[in-house]
Parts: sequence; C-alpha cells; structure tokens
Amino acid sequence: MHTLPRWDIDPIYPGIKSDEFLSDLARMGELAYRLDMLLDDEASRKVDLTKWLSDVLTVYQDMLDHLETLNAYASAVLTTDTADVDAMNGLNKVEAAALQVQAAGVKLLNVLAAEQEGVERLLLENEDFKPYSYVVGELFKAQKHQMSPAEEALAADLNRSGADAWSRLQEAVSSSASTIWDESTGERKTVIQLRAMATDADRAVREKAYRKELAIWKEHEVDMAYSLCGVKGATITLDKRRGWDDPLDHAVSQARIDRTVLDALIHTLERNLPMFRKYLKAKAKLLGVGRCAFYDLFAPVGTSTKRWTFEESRKFIIRQFSAFSPAMGAFAKSAFDRNWIDAEPRPGKVGGAYDTAFPLRKQSRILSNFDYSFSGVSTLAHELGHAYHDSVVLDYPSLLRTYPMTLAETASIFSEFIVFQGALADSDDAGKVTLIEHFLQDACQVCVDILCRFYFENAVFARRQEGDIMADEFCSMMLGCQKRTYGDGLDSEALHPYMWAVKGHYYSSDLSFYNFPYAFGQLFGLGLFARSKEDASFPESYVKLLRKTGSDSAVNVAATAGCDITGEAFWQEGMDIISSYCGQFCDLADGQGR
Repeated sequence: MHTLPRWDIDPIYPGIKSDEFLSDLARMGELAYRLDMLLDDEASRKVDLTKWLSDVLTVYQDMLDHLETLNAYASAVLTTDTADVDAMNGLNKVEAAALQVQAAGVKLLNVLAAEQEGVERLLLENEDFKPYSYVVGELFKAQKHQMSPAEEALAADLNRSGADAWSRLQEAVSSSASTIWDESTGERKTVIQLRAMATDADRAVREKAYRKELAIWKEHEVDMAYSLCGVKGATITLDKRRGWDDPLDHAVSQARIDRTVLDALIHTLERNLPMFRKYLKAKAKLLGVGRCAFYDLFAPVGTSTKRWTFEESRKFIIRQFSAFSPAMGAFAKSAFDRNWIDAEPRPGKVGGAYDTAFPLRKQSRILSNFDYSFSGVSTLAHELGHAYHDSVVLDYPSLLRTYPMTLAETASIFSEFIVFQGALADSDDAGKVTLIEHFLQDACQVCVDILCRFYFENAVFARRQEGDIMADEFCSMMLGCQKRTYGDGLDSEALHPYMWAVKGHYYSSDLSFYNFPYAFGQLFGLGLFARSKEDASFPESYVKLLRKTGSDSAVNVAATAGCDITGEAFWQEGMDIISSYCGQFCDLADGQGR
C-alpha cells in the first residue's frame, strides 16, 4: 500500500522559528502601529477623507492578511501534531500579536462611525470604494455592538487564557485520548481511530468501538464539561455586554442573513425529518437489524467492496471537476501535484478535515484523514471545493473576500455532489446502492444531526445562563435532542450522549451556532447544481457567485443565481433532490425485504 501524502507547508514558512515567520510576525505589529497612527490623524482625514480612507483600508487589510497567514500556518502545524511545543508557542505568539490587531479593529470601527456621513458619501460616489459598500455598512453595524476599547482589549486578552484555552483542551484530548483495544496484545486506539471504525462492515466491531469511545469520554467528561461551560459562559457574558439579544442573534448577523432566512431553513429541516427517518428504517432493513443504533449511522450498505486508493481518488476527482469546468479541474490537479493535502491519519493529528488559506502566499492547504472509502474521496472533493473557493477570492483584499459560514459551504457541497454524480454514472447496480446510501448518510448528518446540534446549542445557552452545567446534564440534553430529531429512526437505547464532547465546533466562543450554515450550504449547493444542468454557461456564473460571497449579504449573493432564500420553497428544492434518492433507496430496501 502506498504511503498517504503529508502536505508540504514549507512554501508558506520554513518553520515556526524561521526568520520568515518571525519577520511577518513583527511586520503585523508594525502595520498595527501604522494603522493606529492613521486613526489618530484627525487633521489628515479632515483635509482629504478620500486619501485617508484609502490608506486606512490598505494598511488594515494588509495587517489582516498577515494575521490570517500566520495563524493558519501555526494552526496547521499544531493540528498535525498536537504535542508540538514549538507550534503551540508559535500560535501563542500569533495570538499575542493579534491583540494589537483586535485593538486596532476596535479603534477603526469607532473612528469610522465618527466619520460615517462622509464615508457613506464616498461609498456612493467614489468608484474605488463602491465595492466596499456592503462590508463597510456591516462594520458600522458591528460598531454598535462593541464595548469600550478598554473592555474589548481586556476581553481579547482574557480570551487567550479563557475560552480559547478551553477550546485547545478539547482539541488536545479529542486527538490523543486512547484506550486499550486488544487486551491480548495491548494495542491502543485513540478516539479518532475508534470513530473511524464507525464505517467498519462488521457490526460487532462498530459496537465495540462505540462503547470504547463512550468509555473514554466518560473518563474525560469532567474536563469537557468545564471546558464547554467556560466557553459558553464567556460567550453569554460578552454578547450581553455587546448588546446582542442572545448568541443566536449574533450568529445570524455573522452569517449575513436574518431570522426570516434562518426560520425558513429550520422549518424546512423539521418538515422533512420523516423522510430521513424513513431512510434510516430502510437502512436498518438492509443491515438486517430491527432498528439502527448510533453506531450504524456510517455503516456501509450494499455488496460493493470497492476500495479507493489515494491515486485513484486523485485521478477521479480531477476528471469530475474538469467535466464541470476545465479551470476547476486544473486547480485540483495543481493542488494534488503541489502536495497541498495532508491525508495520513496518525497519532497526535486532529480528526476530521478542513481547508485553510494563506493570503500572503495566495495558497491553501487541506487536512483530511483518508480511509480508502468513497467517503474519503468525497471528503477530499469537499475540501478541494473550499480551496477552489479560496482560489477565486484570494486576489481580493481581506474585507472583500471574507465570506460568512453560510456561504462558505457552497463550493464544498457543490464539489462533493459533482463527484457523487460522477461516481454514480461510473458504477454498476451494486455500486449505486452503496453510493446512494453514502449520499443519504451525509445528507442525514447535515440535515438531521445539524438540526440536533442547533437544538442542543440553543438549550445549552438557555440553561448556562442559570449556572454551570455538569456532564450528566450535558449528556441528558444531547440525548433529548437526538431523540427529537432522529426520532424512531434510531434505537433510543443506543444513542451517543457524548457528542457534545466530540464536536469541536461547540468550543468556539467566536462562532456560536457553527452548525446551521452546513445545512444552508447543503441545500444551497444542491439548488445550484440543479440550475447548472439547465445553463451551459453556469461555470462562469458560478465563479462570479463565489467571487461575490465576501462582499454582499447571503440573500443578494443567492439572488445572483436566481435563488430566493427567504422562503421555504427554495430550500425544499434542495430537499427534493435528497428525497428523490431516498425514494430509490427505500424501494431497493423494500425489494430486498420481500
């Protein structure tokens, strides 16, 4: 078996201690100081507001590029080896320097607000500033939810040893905690390895891994409960001080949508829960069990035993991307050829997958844990979709390319579905069963499990305002939300009470409700795919849409593709695509059951 690739990040920086890394770290501080001087120069902005605003935007965005690149690099090194002391120290240095950036940002919002009338006039009249109209308007809104400069500085500093530290604890434990798997040999497996066994064809293996995993989380439940309490408590306190009605209002604003859009999305998810439960019952029938347990969610279905090598995956993804758009295919080939992907699972490396961009280098990198299944192929396509999105916006300045989480999943879901469609076309009947089930499996996670997480986080924030929450209560809340969403599709005696400890998304104080944007992306991406089949010029329109994601609201971005995301009808279009495959799958299960 060929060794799975590790990424080459030397072109970003030769190392955490390199002169290049340290030089850019110092440069970020210099830019923060220069911006501070510009913001204090009231005389210059009174004499020539146009030049002053141009200088401010240039310096501020250069500073943000340095911060994003340095943070992405240090995080990339650390997530491939969570025990790397140098990487941890490097990330700490970046976070310390980021305090200057955050302080400068606070000051910038206040000064812009003081000059709001003149700035708004420039946004309307000056061609150079017109692209910034929406994002600067968002800055004005953000300023209204800002504490005093001293309070914001203190909050940012305390966050490093508070909520961020709790988040790092969760990440470290979830990447390294282990247990004995085989008593006779003493073989140990980490939580990540145990979770990967959820795809094993042998139900006994899946159940053993599930129970071993629960035992690990039981051992660490106090640590995780205090961590989550710390993060959510900090979020509640800061959101209140900043004038948000609740953390969800803040999350909706960050997503560049409003409650009308969110309600339409959530109601669509809720209305289609019976369809997903029908799928899970059909899956149970094909697995030969009375009802699926939580450890059956990722169980393979069908007789196809195809094993995807990494090289096969590479060629297949490039071919499918190229069929949609030669430019997209060329991008994927370049990413593989330049070793942008770290695919090897190993101790100390975090689980899951992500894409990260380095603006100063105009490059991205992808972390995955490839497992030779189609799921592994699909994950690569998903993250390459993110990286492709990066590639079409990285030429823009920071404020015009930074898109919200809702739109961040557009390209990834779209890319994933392209690969799914290609695999389906290439497969025999046995392979189609496996692929359709894999698609429904993912859709179930993105729609049902995401709704569960949404309910859970709502419940946690409501309860956390009353005081600390202990591990048993977190578990009870999680089980209640799983029963509410999965319903009779899963065995209520074999759920996963510790999913609150598993998912690192809950441990971000800056991005509460990290969940619903995935459902947004799933249904939005499917809706776009449906339109792509009706429009030969769609690849060009698609790039234009992606380029707009950082500079406008989600509603306006969607409207460029003729999508009205304020009503449930649009969301149901995406759900209908899922439903069509659910119907095929259930018919197959019924046929085999007779």
